[in-house]
Formats: sequence, structure tokens, C-alpha cells
Amino acid sequence: MMTILIVLAAAAQAYLLGSIDTGILVSKCLYHDDVRNHGSGAAGMTNMLRTFGKKAAALTAAGDVLKGVAAVCIGRWLFGFLPADAAVSPYLGVYMTAILAVIGHSKPIYFGFKGGKGVLVAGGAILAIQPILLPFLTAVFLLCLIPTGMVSLGSITMAAAYPVLTLIYGLLKGFAAGDLAVCVVGALIMGGMVIYMHRANIQRIRAGKEYRFGQKHKKN
Repeated sequence: MMTILIVLAAAAQAYLLGSIDTGILVSKCLYHDDVRNHGSGAAGMTNMLRTFGKKAAALTAAGDVLKGVAAVCIGRWLFGFLPADAAVSPYLGVYMTAILAVIGHSKPIYFGFKGGKGVLVAGGAILAIQPILLPFLTAVFLLCLIPTGMVSLGSITMAAAYPVLTLIYGLLKGFAAGDLAVCVVGALIMGGMVIYMHRANIQRIRAGKEYRFGQKHKKN
């Protein structure tokens, strides 16, 4: 019973924390508007930058990363109370909370289940789980962004690379088979969610109509 309660508590805090959508709060509190009414309709850093500028984007980025870090750290702390005989991988709690924080961000209960795409929340979660992977993921992102100017393409490629890098890292570190499986499956789910949330961007990329960094959206 204790194990179930701890797992439920960790899951709930991650989703509810993820649902505190920074972009929506910043746009409503500082600009008396809703960023979801503009541009791509997403409540993320990129749309905030195009719609309201650098200050709004910076605040959104900081908030999204921090809530990803917080959700994972709280989940790790709660899983520390599991009974010794629970036989649960220590990585199960961190990946479960990371996934639910991203879900909360993309489907926030406080804002009609319409939020952002979860890239920075996932980045914050990775920072809390395996920070050593972030420089490699950043390099992948920049290698796509710099020649194309497409933030979405960089995000999609980075999401696809995450489970591959997780597998390589786990093998090099000699993770136990169970822990490695949890990490790779968790990374696959996180990466898959981010790619799925970019499905409209993928269609625009194929059509040659995707927005490029620095390009302004037309006001609705």
C-alpha cells in the first residue's frame, strides 16, 4: 500500500507541477494576452519569442526548465521512501515524473489542456536525471538549427537522439539490465512525446513552410 501511495504522489506532483504553464502565465500577467492566441498556438519559448520578445521568452524558458528539474527531484525524493523490499529501479521514479511533467506542460489541467510542446521541460528533467547528456543533445540541436534556422527541426532531432544517447551512456556506465531498460524506455517515451507534439511542424517542414528563427508571426 505504501508503495502505491508513493508512486501516486510522485505522479500527481509531476503532472500538477508540469501544468503550471510558464508561457501562459507570463503572457497573461505581463502582457494581458494569451500566447496561445498567436502564431503556432503553443505556449512555449519559441512562440513567446516571436510574439512578445526576448524577455518573455527568457522568463518562459527559465520557468519551464525549473519545473522539469523540480518534478524529477521531488519524484526522486519521494521514491527514497519506498520500502526496501519494493524492488523498484531507482530510475523508474525519475523517468515517470519526467514524463508526467511533460504531459502536464502539453496538457495543463489549469489551462484547458492546451499548453506547449515540452522541449524545455524535458530538458530540465534530463538536467536532473543525466546532466552529462545535455552537451551532446545541445550539439545535436545546434547542428540542425544553425544551417536551417528551424527550432522545431532541432527539437525533433534532439528528441530522436535522446534515447540513443541514453542507451550508449547506460552501456558505457555498465547499468544493470533492468535499470538500462527503464532508462531507454523512459527516454523513448519522452522523445516520442516531444516528436508527436511537433507533428504540425513536421508537416510544415515537408511543405517548406516552417517558421525560421527570427521570423515574426503575423498577428491574428
